[in-house]
Amino acid sequence: MRLRSLVTTALAAVLAAAGVLVPAAPAAAATADRWGFAYVKDPTVPVWTVLDTTRQWGSWKTAFPTAWADGIKLAPGRFQVRFPQVGASSRGVPHVTPVNRSGHYCEVVRWFQSGADQIVDVQCHRPGGTREDTPFTVLWTTSSGTVPAATSHAYVQWAGGALTQSYNSTGMGNAAGAFGVGQYVVRLPGVGLSGVLAGNVQVTAVQPNAAPRRCKVYSWSPVGTTVQVEVFCYDQAGALVNTDFVLSYHRQRPVIGSLGPPSYFGYLGTAVGGPTNYNSVVGVGANTVAPLAPTGRYLATFPQLGIRETHAQVVAQGQGSNYCHLTQPWSYTTDAEVDVICFDNAGVITPHRFLATFTSRV
Repeated sequence: MRLRSLVTTALAAVLAAAGVLVPAAPAAAATADRWGFAYVKDPTVPVWTVLDTTRQWGSWKTAFPTAWADGIKLAPGRFQVRFPQVGASSRGVPHVTPVNRSGHYCEVVRWFQSGADQIVDVQCHRPGGTREDTPFTVLWTTSSGTVPAATSHAYVQWAGGALTQSYNSTGMGNAAGAFGVGQYVVRLPGVGLSGVLAGNVQVTAVQPNAAPRRCKVYSWSPVGTTVQVEVFCYDQAGALVNTDFVLSYHRQRPVIGSLGPPSYFGYLGTAVGGPTNYNSVVGVGANTVAPLAPTGRYLATFPQLGIRETHAQVVAQGQGSNYCHLTQPWSYTTDAEVDVICFDNAGVITPHRFLATFTSRV
């Protein structure tokens, strides 16, 4: 309770400080402009290799239906994913979620355009910080313009101690600021439901020098229709540390931002409920979470969403340096079963809260 009080006081000071929160105006076009998602099943391939074709898709498929995302290992734990024909420089945001039972975690090093393609450069670590390979899911998306108020999508990039990139589908300006070492507040105006927590948040650490970093949602709350998120980031020792990060929010839209397609998507938060548990086919509250053995492992089920090529992302929510990710690739039954596992800083499986999101490509 004392920590919560201290954080609340610090946030109030940050939000009241003129010039600390830096708004950024959106551009004008359709959401999402370009996007791709993929699953890296084998992070050890030494040459460019097509990634799992049952768990990847992207906006390039409209004009280039035979093209596939591929990837290559660069060094221990270091892997690049190439989304074809959607290059957009350093615009947009990526997310990455490890897939293992050993507590490895991943960050984004950078994302950039190479010819016509978009590259996402990922670094993964085992508990303790040593660079080591692990499977992972990855997405990248870039958006502009506004969308109807019934749905929303927003994202920010925090880099070098400043808000460097921002998008909000309402046309309003996002804001972000730091209020302590490794502690940040992000405000996304107009995207939420008035006075009710709704939608889903995902956060990914970004570290240009590939040092071990991970970020999580400490807490999030509604302030009118503004969604306010506190992001805490940690190093390999579990200590709070300053780092770059990206954060995205989606409400009644998939995590990639596009809608119809995809029409099959859902999300949930284990600490919240209500309209933070949404299923595009079945409605609010339809997704479930059940505990599995060992304690700290969970089965999140998204009814009727396991259609065609699909994708999942997970982020931890709550106090401390605990983190969560995927245990194994999700099932391909009609009801999508997403296996989630959480760890303490030492890599010991430990109960924790999390936010999960799932989407099909159709």
